Amino acid sequence: MSGDISALRNMLINGVQELHLPLSDAQIDKMIAYLLLLSKWNSVYNLTAIRDPKEMVKQHLLDSLSAAPAFKDAKNVLDVGAGGGLPGMMLAIAYPDTRISMIDTVSKKTAFLTQAKTELGLSNVTVYTGRVESLQVKEQFDVITSRAFSELCNFINWSGHLLADGGQFIAMKGVAPAQEIERLPEGWLVTGVQALSVPGLQAERHLVFVKKIAV
Repeated sequence: MSGDISALRNMLINGVQELHLPLSDAQIDKMIAYLLLLSKWNSVYNLTAIRDPKEMVKQHLLDSLSAAPAFKDAKNVLDVGAGGGLPGMMLAIAYPDTRISMIDTVSKKTAFLTQAKTELGLSNVTVYTGRVESLQVKEQFDVITSRAFSELCNFINWSGHLLADGGQFIAMKGVAPAQEIERLPEGWLVTGVQALSVPGLQAERHLVFVKKIAV
């Protein structure tokens, strides 16, 4: 297995270099440790349909990391419908000084996230189990994100109460969702749509930035 881990690590390092992300060896090692943990739990709990660890590097780790630069100034982030922890876990490792919260309705997924937080020593991570529309927090989030969670309209309606004044949604999407953007709830504005390039992945990826319209 050590040879396999070395190959996965090299694959991740090459992708990270292509993305021009300033990650340390320790951060790379933590991301690989997360991947191995996800793969181990996946055999029992079915956290992701992707079984091949090499595909996980591309479709999970590097896919999430391609969006990371958009979060570099964030202080307090919520990942909605976090599932197995993507992009939340990658952001938590990449930005140890940023608080990262993750919420999912499926308890086996949040059990995995809690275990991963403990094993990887991620003191900047908070995990919630439940529906985001019912979540109440003491301090609102300056960025709320999701990866293939739901249509933009639902995403904003369900979690808009958790966004701090001046904060923004950053939704991770595949093809640029023109129709979803047209159906945005009243009072919200798309401030940008950014195409992403994921190393080793021939698929469309976009970030959609949404802010509340100042009244």
